[in-house]
Amino acid sequence: MSSMTRLLPLLLLASLLRAATLTITDPMPPPAWALLERELLRANTDACDLFASRYLDHRGYLLHTPRWGTLDGPDDAIETFHNWTLLHALGAGDSVLQHFKRAYEGHLNQYKELRTTKTKLAENGAYYKEFVTQSDWFHTGEGARGFMFLGLSDPADERYVTRMRRFAGLYMNEDPEAPNYDPVHKIIRSLWNGSKGPMLHKATVYDWVGDPVPGSFHMLHGPKGRAQLVDLEKHYPKMLAHCAEYLDSVGDHPLNLASTNLALNAYLLTGEQKYKDWLLEYVNAWRERTAQNGGNIPTNIGLDGAIGGEYGGRWYKGTYGWNFTIFDGEIEQVAHRNSFHAGMWPGFGNAYLLTGDPSYIATLRRQMDNLYAQKKTVDGRLMIPQMYGDPRGYKFTGQEAWYHWTPNLFTNRLTEIYLWSMDPKDLERIPKTGWIAFLEGQEPDYPEKALRSSLARVRAKVAAMRRDTTTADTRLADYLMDFNPATTDSLAELTLGGYLTGNIWTLHSRLRYFDPVAGRAGLPPDVAALVEKLTPDSVTLTLVNTNQVQSRTVLLQAGAYAEHQFLSAGSTAIRSSRLTVRLSPGCGSRLTLQMKRYANPPTLSN
Repeated sequence: MSSMTRLLPLLLLASLLRAATLTITDPMPPPAWALLERELLRANTDACDLFASRYLDHRGYLLHTPRWGTLDGPDDAIETFHNWTLLHALGAGDSVLQHFKRAYEGHLNQYKELRTTKTKLAENGAYYKEFVTQSDWFHTGEGARGFMFLGLSDPADERYVTRMRRFAGLYMNEDPEAPNYDPVHKIIRSLWNGSKGPMLHKATVYDWVGDPVPGSFHMLHGPKGRAQLVDLEKHYPKMLAHCAEYLDSVGDHPLNLASTNLALNAYLLTGEQKYKDWLLEYVNAWRERTAQNGGNIPTNIGLDGAIGGEYGGRWYKGTYGWNFTIFDGEIEQVAHRNSFHAGMWPGFGNAYLLTGDPSYIATLRRQMDNLYAQKKTVDGRLMIPQMYGDPRGYKFTGQEAWYHWTPNLFTNRLTEIYLWSMDPKDLERIPKTGWIAFLEGQEPDYPEKALRSSLARVRAKVAAMRRDTTTADTRLADYLMDFNPATTDSLAELTLGGYLTGNIWTLHSRLRYFDPVAGRAGLPPDVAALVEKLTPDSVTLTLVNTNQVQSRTVLLQAGAYAEHQFLSAGSTAIRSSRLTVRLSPGCGSRLTLQMKRYANPPTLSN
């Protein structure tokens, strides 16, 4: 651990240190999973150090060729570091957080220098007031993931708090240059929004794709895969063809529910009621519309607040909507790109975190019920529809229906519903494999397998970095994402009882840990943790000190944001959101922690 300045504010540290105390003196030889867990944290730190040394310059600029666009633009560049802040909050070295901060500041400066001629969106830089000028939340959210989790480790960072307030204010009409929100109709007025406000006209293909740049690049979106160098200027017409049907922008879209992460984090950092009020007002409006629409979330709300208002009442229309079946001219085939859930789950999950109100989960469950009501068995495989409307998407025929059945059963979304609700009926709907099977007592070797797999992933990413012979002038923003070595999924599951999928940027978990000696978030050195069972009112946790010589102290928190409340640990009454555990050298224990979930206002600051 570095000698980095304490990150946690003194008031938070004082609150943590006042927690009830439990001392463990029972010897426990370090289990294999514990040693693997500690090794994964160490390997992650070393691998991130290597990545930063190879692909960041002294200014924090990512070594690539910057471009505007959603295919390989600013959101992809900073998405390269999407889980580094989470990794630090899990217990990786302080250098990981330092690298992220350097990369984030460098990214803002690097893309402020960008200039475009074919779109006005970046004619004076990709960022204005340190936030993207205009984009959709599918892409804005991808780029914001690491930033959203920074408060887990450093809630006292004044610049971070200031930015979060400013960014949340962009969606609360606190900035007159960015009237994104209509408080009368309770809508965000366009799919395209940001620090320059809403786009109230059709987008252009250049808004989506940006300018061509000279040179040949290893392109993720190229015609022959990443191994091939592609002349960008020659390929540019194909890139435009990729986005030729993405132009409808006016009106609200479920993707915009992802913007609630800004208000949520501003509330977590400051406790100011206005952020909670706005978030619930906006999510509640979507909940009401979804109920009015038979439980299917509409993918367009008109500027008049009407469901399907920009399409004559057709609720399923719009870019990235239920009926977004297009011809992709880059790959020269029809593509189905409905993203109804990509904002719905983050937004409703945020409202549930703030309130514990099960009606938010009921809305998600009903949406899944509607899809499963249309299930079919095709060649022995269960399938559900992914789309609704006219199968070609171009015209209203009066014959709109569900279509495009696939084996994608949205099991990740069903898993989130279960972990939030802890309803046994929700558990029945998800596969009992992997982590869920382990929690149900069915795969006892899962922790070791998952941790070994994660170590293999880190090793493979390091090997790929060392083999990489590309240079900055042949890389676009998305190229380095596949080299990111930070590996966090198994650590979040096994240590926190948390589950993170691609576009959930809030840490929903049963536990979090702090190191009182270093004054920072994460597991202290030598301490390993394993969540073995979850019930609606308890968590079974094994803690072990792998150090055979020195004692260790770890602070446990009920919930990522102290939203839960410990009631007892065995026969020890607690009645607090925090618990101090002192581990003698080489000692450990299995604890059953009784808790009341969603008992406290979530916070990052006290």
